[in-house]
Amino acid sequence: MPLSRHTDNYPKMRSFIIDLMSFHKDGRLDEKQSTILQQQFNRVGRVEHGSVALPGIIRSGSIGGPDTFNVGTMPSAQQQITTGQMHRGHMPPLSLAQQALMGTINSSMQAVQQAQADLGHVDNLPPLGHDLASRVWVQNKVDESKHEIHSQVDAITAGTASVVNLTAGEPTETDYTAVGCAITTISSNLTEMSKGVKLLAALMDDEVGSGHKLMGAARMLAGAVSDLLRSVEPAAAEPRQTVLTAAGSIGQASGDLLRHMGEGETDEKFQDTLMNLAKAVANAAAMLVLKAKNVAQVAEDTILQNRVIAAATQCALSTSQLVACTKVVSPTISSPVCQEQLVEAGKLVDRSVETCVKACRSASDDGELLKQVGAAAGVVSQALSDLLQHVRHYASCGEPIGRYDQATDTIMNVTENIFTSMGDAGEMVRQARVLAQATSDLVNAMRSDAEAEVDVDNSKKLLAAAKLLADATARMVEAAKGAAAYPENEDQQQRLREAAEGLRVATNAAAQNAIKKKLVNRLEIAAKQAAAAATQTIAAAQNAAASNKNTVSHQQLVHSCKAVADSIPQLVQGMRSSQAQPEELGAQLVLIMASQSFLQPGSKMVTSAKSAVPTVADQAAAMQLGQCAKNLATCLAELRTATQKAHEACGPLEIDSALKTVQTLKSELQDAKMSVIDGQLKPLPGETLERCAQDLGSTSKAVGSSMAQLLTCAAQGNEHYTGVAARETAQALRTLAQAARGVAASTKEPQAAAAMLDSAQCVMEGSAMLIHEAHQALVHPGDAESQQRLAQVAKAVSHSLNNCVNCLPGQKDVDMALRSIGEASKKLLVDILPPCSKTFQEAQTDLNHTAAELNHSAGEVVHSSRGTSSQLAAASGKFSQDFDEFLDAGIEMAGHTQSKEDQIQVIGNLKNISMASSKLLLAAKSLSVDPGAANAKNLLAVAARAVTESINQLITLCTQQAAGQKECDNALRELEAVRGLLDNPNEPSVMENSKVLGESMAGISQHCKTGDVVAFGESVGVASKALCGLTEAAGQASYLVGVSDPNSQSGHEGLVDPIQFARAHQAIQMACQNLVDPASSPSQVLSAATIVAKHTSALCNACRLASSKTSNPVARRQFVQSAKEVANTTANLVKTIKALDGDFSEENRNRCRIATTPLLEAVENLSTFANNPEFASIPAQISNEGSAAQEPIVRSARSMLDSSTYLLETARSLVLNPKDPPTWSILAGHSRTVSDSIKSLITSIRDKAPGQRECDYSIDNINKCIRDIEQASLAAVGQTLPCRDDISMEALQEQLTSSVQEIGHLIDPVSTAARGEAAQLGHKVTQLASYFDPLIVASVGLASKLQDHQQQMTILDQTKTLSESALQMLYAAKEGGGNPKLDEGTPPEPEGSFVDYQTTMVKFSKAIAITAQEMVGFQIRTRVQELGHGCIYLVQKAGALQLSPTDSFSKRELIECARAVTEKVSLVLSALQAGNKGTQACITAASAVSGIIADLDTTIMFASAGTLNPENEESFADHRESILKTAKALVEDTKLLVAGAASSQEKLAHAAQSSAKTITQLTEVVKLGATSMGSEDPETQVVLINAVRDVAKALAELIGATKCAAGKPADDPSMYQLKSAAKVMVTNVTSLLKTVKAVEDEATRGTRALEATIECIKQELTVFQSKDVPDKSTTPEEFIRMTKGITIATAKAVAAGNSAQQEDVIATANLSRKAISDMLTTCKQAAHHPEVGEELRSRALQYGSECTNGYINLLEQVLQVLQKPTLEQKQQLAIHSKHVAACVTELVQTAEAMKGSECVDPEDPTVIAETELLGAAASIEAAAKKLEQLKPRAKPKQADETLDFEEQILEAAKSIAAATSALVKSASAAQRELVAQGKVSLCTHSHWMMGSGHRARMVAAATSNLCEAANASVQGHASEEKLISSAKQVAASTAQLLVACKVKADQDSEAMRRLQCGNAVPCFYIVFQIQWLLSFNPVF
Repeated sequence: MPLSRHTDNYPKMRSFIIDLMSFHKDGRLDEKQSTILQQQFNRVGRVEHGSVALPGIIRSGSIGGPDTFNVGTMPSAQQQITTGQMHRGHMPPLSLAQQALMGTINSSMQAVQQAQADLGHVDNLPPLGHDLASRVWVQNKVDESKHEIHSQVDAITAGTASVVNLTAGEPTETDYTAVGCAITTISSNLTEMSKGVKLLAALMDDEVGSGHKLMGAARMLAGAVSDLLRSVEPAAAEPRQTVLTAAGSIGQASGDLLRHMGEGETDEKFQDTLMNLAKAVANAAAMLVLKAKNVAQVAEDTILQNRVIAAATQCALSTSQLVACTKVVSPTISSPVCQEQLVEAGKLVDRSVETCVKACRSASDDGELLKQVGAAAGVVSQALSDLLQHVRHYASCGEPIGRYDQATDTIMNVTENIFTSMGDAGEMVRQARVLAQATSDLVNAMRSDAEAEVDVDNSKKLLAAAKLLADATARMVEAAKGAAAYPENEDQQQRLREAAEGLRVATNAAAQNAIKKKLVNRLEIAAKQAAAAATQTIAAAQNAAASNKNTVSHQQLVHSCKAVADSIPQLVQGMRSSQAQPEELGAQLVLIMASQSFLQPGSKMVTSAKSAVPTVADQAAAMQLGQCAKNLATCLAELRTATQKAHEACGPLEIDSALKTVQTLKSELQDAKMSVIDGQLKPLPGETLERCAQDLGSTSKAVGSSMAQLLTCAAQGNEHYTGVAARETAQALRTLAQAARGVAASTKEPQAAAAMLDSAQCVMEGSAMLIHEAHQALVHPGDAESQQRLAQVAKAVSHSLNNCVNCLPGQKDVDMALRSIGEASKKLLVDILPPCSKTFQEAQTDLNHTAAELNHSAGEVVHSSRGTSSQLAAASGKFSQDFDEFLDAGIEMAGHTQSKEDQIQVIGNLKNISMASSKLLLAAKSLSVDPGAANAKNLLAVAARAVTESINQLITLCTQQAAGQKECDNALRELEAVRGLLDNPNEPSVMENSKVLGESMAGISQHCKTGDVVAFGESVGVASKALCGLTEAAGQASYLVGVSDPNSQSGHEGLVDPIQFARAHQAIQMACQNLVDPASSPSQVLSAATIVAKHTSALCNACRLASSKTSNPVARRQFVQSAKEVANTTANLVKTIKALDGDFSEENRNRCRIATTPLLEAVENLSTFANNPEFASIPAQISNEGSAAQEPIVRSARSMLDSSTYLLETARSLVLNPKDPPTWSILAGHSRTVSDSIKSLITSIRDKAPGQRECDYSIDNINKCIRDIEQASLAAVGQTLPCRDDISMEALQEQLTSSVQEIGHLIDPVSTAARGEAAQLGHKVTQLASYFDPLIVASVGLASKLQDHQQQMTILDQTKTLSESALQMLYAAKEGGGNPKLDEGTPPEPEGSFVDYQTTMVKFSKAIAITAQEMVGFQIRTRVQELGHGCIYLVQKAGALQLSPTDSFSKRELIECARAVTEKVSLVLSALQAGNKGTQACITAASAVSGIIADLDTTIMFASAGTLNPENEESFADHRESILKTAKALVEDTKLLVAGAASSQEKLAHAAQSSAKTITQLTEVVKLGATSMGSEDPETQVVLINAVRDVAKALAELIGATKCAAGKPADDPSMYQLKSAAKVMVTNVTSLLKTVKAVEDEATRGTRALEATIECIKQELTVFQSKDVPDKSTTPEEFIRMTKGITIATAKAVAAGNSAQQEDVIATANLSRKAISDMLTTCKQAAHHPEVGEELRSRALQYGSECTNGYINLLEQVLQVLQKPTLEQKQQLAIHSKHVAACVTELVQTAEAMKGSECVDPEDPTVIAETELLGAAASIEAAAKKLEQLKPRAKPKQADETLDFEEQILEAAKSIAAATSALVKSASAAQRELVAQGKVSLCTHSHWMMGSGHRARMVAAATSNLCEAANASVQGHASEEKLISSAKQVAASTAQLLVACKVKADQDSEAMRRLQCGNAVPCFYIVFQIQWLLSFNPVF
């Protein structure tokens, strides 16, 4: 706080300056020497004991004698501590924001204390082995821990620096939310860091005590953080120096920790330079303070003096703060966030310096002192700039890799720009210039290195590379010349592109190592930053978990964090490996693959984090999470780009790398086996037998899938996809090897462990051989022998993989059971059955008993597969034993059959039971290996039901029980089988099955009474099916109820359904067996063929859907290829089946048998590939609350099953004895129980309908939010809305934006769930509603901070509207309830008709076209997204600059962002050009034609003025043939253009370019022809030029119509517009040809001109009457002025009709054309003026049309007069002219009604002339400004040879435009002077004034034409002649205007002197200057 008195300031100031300059060598202020001026606060503490009495002096001063003294003791001290009640000094009370910060600090302090306690001891690791895998694990963990700790220390130091920067200002200006975010970042990272330090200390070699030192350094850092937190407490009010000291301690402790860890910054030189630069800033700031002191001494105003002192003090404080920040971030300066904080501290210094300079300037006028202050400030700024530049240099590239970096970067970027600029020749040529310069620099550098090279070989290599590069450059230059000379020629552009590609290849060859090193280095940096950002985001997510109110978003965030945490180690290992082995391609490829794998989970975590931000209640934690998510998104974008470029540079090395990886894994397994032999193999931390077994089982599927993919890609010869498949195979094998080692290490039996490792080694050996053979297949594509070896090796690997899985505990027992079933089933293969040993009744009883036992054992297998391996082993053994007994009973029963056919049928059923039993054991085995596999439980349940159904079929066939008994037994077995499905059903259907069940139950009772046993059996069967379906549906309903609970986590559907593939595979296998069975009848063969076709078609459709849904290009390709193989093999099989159907011979059966083999192999390969866990569904996780909600449904379903079982058992006995009354009573009781349980089930389902409760809750929540927003709106209306001071406006805006974005993202998911995904409905509506609370809080808080009442109400109203809309959507969602039947779809199309097939073909054809466009659309979408991000950054930087307009750093950042946006715009445009080449060519052609029309308008102006003279002796006949020939060529181009609308984009582009080129040629030859006619006949010249102008205008309309009609169907309205435009085009070309033929015929050319004018006016009228609104509007005065031309033209027309002279007719035609065109244009523009009403607009348009029609009739009458010049015809002229005059009068009256009363008279010649002159000046200035926009404004230049060619042209054109503008303005002033002097009479000299205005317009048009020509010349689109011609036109028109103005003028007047000065561009100088410039035109 500055002192108030003048004299007291200087000692303090002097002391402060001395303190500032007394830095130690480490840049730290000594507390003993420093003096800080700031407010002091009282402290709160305990009382101190002590005496305050003075020594007593006894005096005898009494008068009355001696006094009596009493001696005693004081009472003991009384102490009392009171807290919370006393006011602490003059400290103001804490604000809400400060209180929130105190809460954050307190929670952070607790976290720090916990971290300190945790750092008291290291982690206890289990004993580790010494095998290779253990050593690799230890090293990887050390690397991962070091990386995580380093990134966390980075975050801690960056957060510390942020705290220092944020707390620098006044307390009232501090953003406490941001401070809390920084503190949260520090504490959360410290917590995570402590865990990593404990692990790292345990892993480090502790012989030298490094682990203890590391722990000590971590504790020191925690203590420093604790000190910092205490120092920044708002209640503590510590001095600023305390904060800086605590921050410095954190920096010191961070550096010590990193050094002990071995991760300190290696570049000590950079560190020293950084600190020296910071000291330089401090020294410079001290000098500035001294200079400011001098200014303060002479300041007379005390206020200004105090302002100077305060500014100097702040400058010194910000400088010391910069030094403190430098110390803090110096150990971690490699981190971008630390660099950002240092730059931010630099910005604070820069602002304080500017404030100090401003304060000094306002305090004193002493020039010398201010000059010294300015110089000192410049030194500070320069020192600061050096510091920040040093940091930015380190951030951008670090140490340079080679000399060629900049040149190669430029070449790569510019060639990419050339590729994307195809179609824009000017842009390509400009980029080629830059490219030529860059390659020249690179060649010179290489030659210089070659000359300095000592090694001769290296020198020769450099020279050869330089020559190669120089040759490629020369070819590129030649191609660029061609493109510049012929900008419309596509071939030239393609040559330039090819030359640029060759140059790029040459550059890669010349500087390959440097490029690759740089790209790999960039990837390493990007990987490091991405891993660090991910670590920060995970820490932020964990910190925000406690305050996240949205369960769904929290679960998603946790899941995504786990996936990223699993991916970080691979990324870190790849980065470390690449850094350790910079020359090893394999290490680089590992990094590339790890980076690619990291991108997807990282992107998901960014999305999840952004979704969770609005629902985090803690503002500091929410801000931290949001910042981390943004930082991670930026790092991922950089990682994606760096990965792609590095992969391109390193080349396809996946196969070699995969082979090396597999060999390494084999070595690790061999080493592990040696450890097993030695008894030293130990499991790694976290490994258990169960976990490793599950990993092994799930990974085996991934290995099999990737190998199937590898086989397919290698067979196709695709190297890229084969490499990707090899890489994925190697990754899966790595996981498999780790799991196998874990199983072996966790197994107690050495033999089992060795067997596991041996089998895993066999897998590795076979895989290595497979990858090698795949590589050989690529080398020799199409080699049959190679393909055969590949297939054999693949089968061997598959066998080894199965053996490896079979080594798992419990699998051998299942295999034994499978073998036992196989051995037992061989009994069915004998030709003659053994003789019967039992009677029929005994055999039947035995079969029923063994069937019941086998069915029960099947249930036990299902149950045990979810338990332990021992339980599964026991159940499998029991099942195989029961199967053996059942099989014997079945064979015995088969022996009792009466016929051979019945015996064959029984044996067939036994075979089916054998197959179903094997599948059951296989499914149980698969589930036990991988319990988490998608749909594994469903597959097991299906297999169990198949066993039960096959048993029932056999029992039904074999037994001969009493009627109704076997039906009841079958039903009971089916009910027993479905009892376990209640936990995992998959078919929703409740009401229909309940109705069927009710009817069948009634049928059972009725048929028992009537004794109809046949109907009774049918009713039992129907009831059984209904009960099974109802049970499954009840289970599905319970699943939906449980998963829809908000606390449950819903599953995700996979790409494919394994059940569908398994069923199809099984069905195809059985059908193929029936096909090749010799006993199959023709009907059975056809039935089998139908089954094969049905299931293969289903598989192909599933593959098609999966390929469309997956984002993995390799998987997409594999699905498509697999579907092709299945379809092709099916087609071959169908051919053989057709042949077999015609002739059941043995030969045909053999062919059919051969054809089934490839089909089965294709289906098996497809099933193996589809079994990849990557494609599987993610099962739902039902919470405890969800399970409780399921219980009523499950309980009712079980009660239904139990009572139904009892009912069937009762009915079975009742049907035998219908007359037993007690049994009937029991049956009635069971029937009631069944009915009640079904009712209870349906009621429970209705009550627990998924999503309904959540919808009600969400509706209530949003209603509450609406009430809150209404209350806030009322408070805002009453101006009583309290302002929130606990959070910044920026934080509220961020919260509001993120909430609205997340609500927008959930609209479609809620809609989808409401229409057909009941399981998702509750989650989505709950998630949607959870975002409205933060939305309301943010919107009300933001409104409270706004000062504008209207803005407050706007934001509150919009929030309310959004809430109400969401409420309506929730009502609709609740009504939908996720029931797909409520969403009425389109009825199914009838099959078989031609129309249906035609419609389908059209639909898919359109889909193909759309897909083709999506290929380009993706590029456009990506680049538009990049442009959008660039615009966001640009707006953010603009906002930052708006807050600090003088911040030079913000200005620099804004300029960089603007440059980046410009580049991205060009990329978007180039992508659009590439996407629609034809339409883009139409746009380019239309632009070119518009330029031609403007050029023709200028030419008409000069022709009308009589200045269009030929340059040599030539006649019109010399050009006639060229005109006719070119016009015919244009007609052909027109045909191609019209046809191109319905053809390809390439043809359309060619037609558009050709038509533009031809119209350009036609225009030139017509202009030459008109010029050859001489200026003696200007009207004829105008007629000819008008004719070609009509053609050009029609072509422009035709091109526009073609562009709109491109790709449209024939019945589209745009096609009709195209046809109309084509007719107009043909008409105008025909008119041109007639005009050309008649132009030399004096007798008819007037008539021809009039006919052309009539046609032109009709076309203008058509445009006028269209619905198109003009781009701009005009004034009524201008409209009235244009109507005068109609009057003049009418008079001319009448006169021409009367005279019948061709010259008069030509003049009339030209004048009429212009007058009508101008009138129609201004009429429409004035009518559509915003202030004109609808009535006036209609009147103006009506009378404009009537006037035009009347004038057309007048001209047609003139034509008739010319043909028949009778008196009657001439009299008709007057009648038509009067009608035109009446219409003009109506138009003028309408215009008068438009303009009102405050307008000048448009008929005033002065107004007319001045308007013309000023309008011309404005036109010239606009053209000059257009030139200025072509290049950033720079200092004035002279167009001489020192400038580039483009600069010379532009500077010359600018100077000409400026001079002509000044000339026209001077002419306007001279005219006003003449009128004021009375030398010009308004009545008699109005024609003179109109003439001067006309000449001014000529000057404006000529200048505009010159500017366009200069622009086109710079871009390479125009010739030298056109530029020179434009300059001549400017000279001629300028001279005419000057002569007109000199008439009657006073030569000595001021206006004339200005006019003479304005004519500083005489004709000869302009022409000479342009020609001189063109003489220096470069090569291209």
